[in-house]
Amino acid sequence: MRAQQITLAAIEQDLKAASLPPLAWYDVLWELTQATEGKLRPYEIEERTLLAQHNLSRLLDRMEKAGLVHREIFSEDGRGRWVVITEAGSAMRSRMWAAYAPALQRHMGDKLDDAQAGQLAELLALLSRKS
Repeated sequence: MRAQQITLAAIEQDLKAASLPPLAWYDVLWELTQATEGKLRPYEIEERTLLAQHNLSRLLDRMEKAGLVHREIFSEDGRGRWVVITEAGSAMRSRMWAAYAPALQRHMGDKLDDAQAGQLAELLALLSRKS
């Protein structure tokens, strides 16, 4: 957990230094990018990102205010909403990845040789299948 916290804090600092939003914004934008039609229900985002519902709700409010996502009514249930990525959201995800990818390499990838990186990838894949 300590290694995770140190690595994430370093990556967050790199994003901040590049005047980019926090990593949680990237996680939401990534999940929306991967979703059919670029939209998900809030509970689906919560499940995929592991963000707590109350944190996600506030995060989505900030992202909507920034024009990166918008909410639309779920036609099958007037009470539900879709969260939809906007063009600006897609552009921001790309901008963030341009800083995030080198940060991952610098703070994690450069510290592993090829064999260690392969082992880590296998372990993470195994763990993600068990979730």
